[in-house]
Amino acid sequence: MEVLSVKALDRIVKKTIAAIEGGKTQIYDIYEAARSEMENVRKDLERVKRETAEIITLVDELAQKERRARLRLMEVHRNFSVYTEEDMKAAYTEVENLHVQLEVARERERNLRQQRDDLEIRLRNLQTTVQKAETLVSQIGAMLGVLGNEMGNVLNHIESLQQRQFFAAKIIKAQEEERLRVSREIHDGPAQAMANIVFRAEVCERLLETDIERAKAELRELRQQVRAALQETRKIIFDLRPMTIDDLGLIPTIRRLLDDLQERTGMITELRVMGHERRLESYIEVSLFRIIQEALNNVERHSQAQTVMVKVDFSPRFISAVIADNGKGFDPELATGYEHFGILGMKERMHILGGDISFRTAPGQGTKIFVRVPLK
Repeated sequence: MEVLSVKALDRIVKKTIAAIEGGKTQIYDIYEAARSEMENVRKDLERVKRETAEIITLVDELAQKERRARLRLMEVHRNFSVYTEEDMKAAYTEVENLHVQLEVARERERNLRQQRDDLEIRLRNLQTTVQKAETLVSQIGAMLGVLGNEMGNVLNHIESLQQRQFFAAKIIKAQEEERLRVSREIHDGPAQAMANIVFRAEVCERLLETDIERAKAELRELRQQVRAALQETRKIIFDLRPMTIDDLGLIPTIRRLLDDLQERTGMITELRVMGHERRLESYIEVSLFRIIQEALNNVERHSQAQTVMVKVDFSPRFISAVIADNGKGFDPELATGYEHFGILGMKERMHILGGDISFRTAPGQGTKIFVRVPLK
């Protein structure tokens, strides 16, 4: 009877998670559609702004031409004895033509200004929708993580196959969340930069025919944007899979991670290596790096620390690491948000490696994380 109750509860939990996942998928579809529409509106707004600027210039030019034509017509009328009837007719025709062109241009300007205002309102509404959808996706993802973890504690008597399936579902969920994060970083970083580069390149093409010096200045700015886009792309690649860990090993990659943290935040960082440094199996190096990376991410986000130290100890049978900071510390039992999920992720990685991880921390006393992995 007890087994049946556990299975029934497991079915209810799975249906609940599936329903939440379905809602998350629908919200994500809304998010993607709104984001796509927002980009289209942004492009239309940029185009309308360019056309508005061009028509304003044209209106000014036509207005000046019309004023000159009217002055010419007045002069012809005042001196009708000097000018012929053909001169008067030509002057009058020119004024009429320019007046028609000016009115057409002004109507075009009014329409473009209205389009611009409408697009700006629409863009703001879409941005609000995208932000709300993004927040909902994040909240549902966090809720699924909490639900999965808590139900895992409730259902810890379910047979091992069910536990493995649950763990696999969490891995798939984490992969999808990581894909969403990476796609957003690429979209908001290199993709946006490339779109701006294309636009500036078109501007440079037009300026080459009219203003060489300004074209050179635009090209210099374009070069800086390309460098920034390249740097952002390299950062995304490093976050996904740092090439140095395959080429140079664990210690040089950790050293670069600490150097980047110090350069980005001003935090004092230190790396200590004990024992005989050597290369390990790839999955161990990558898992240890991810644990240390997550720990340093938590230090940067939450600790308010001024210093952080990473110590790695190579021994014949184990590799150990300590990550210590002088920040505000926390109560592990009360950790919430990214800090909580970061701790869960580190524990799961250590469980896969068959290693141990422990935390020594308290509010106002900094944090130390101890990691030990057996080398088989």
